[in-house]
Amino acid sequence: MPAVWFALFLARYLVFQHETSMPIVKFVKEKKEIEVPEGANLRTEALKAGIPTNQGFVNGIGRWANSNFANCHGLGLCGTCRVLITKGMENTNKLTLREYLKFKTVVPTGLVPDPIPPLAYIGHEDTMRLACCTTVHGDIEVETGPEINLFGENFFS
Repeated sequence: MPAVWFALFLARYLVFQHETSMPIVKFVKEKKEIEVPEGANLRTEALKAGIPTNQGFVNGIGRWANSNFANCHGLGLCGTCRVLITKGMENTNKLTLREYLKFKTVVPTGLVPDPIPPLAYIGHEDTMRLACCTTVHGDIEVETGPEINLFGENFFS
């Protein structure tokens, strides 16, 4: 009989542990960690925690305009909520169609074609995502507002 009680206790403990463990998102630049529900949208959870994901058009230029009125508000059209997933990429969803169109083509997903997201994607093919299109399924580390090197050493060669 004690073995049955122990098995029931262990089963309830494991179920409780599974239900209460939520993924942790660590924002590297902001030095902040937040717990999010499984399957939560990265942009939404970052904004709830006071972390802006829309960093401007190029290297912070235009941040005020972009944060206030020139972004798509999470529809995946503007490409300004670019983030790098530095650890835990396997704990996010696959690249969405909107991200594919934004990063790998210059097809206009908004009003006009935007060459900045494809330029930012070069060199970060394995880690760059749009925060508005990313869902969290486990622990990840995120770098918001990654720099774009428009004038790299091989740019004009």
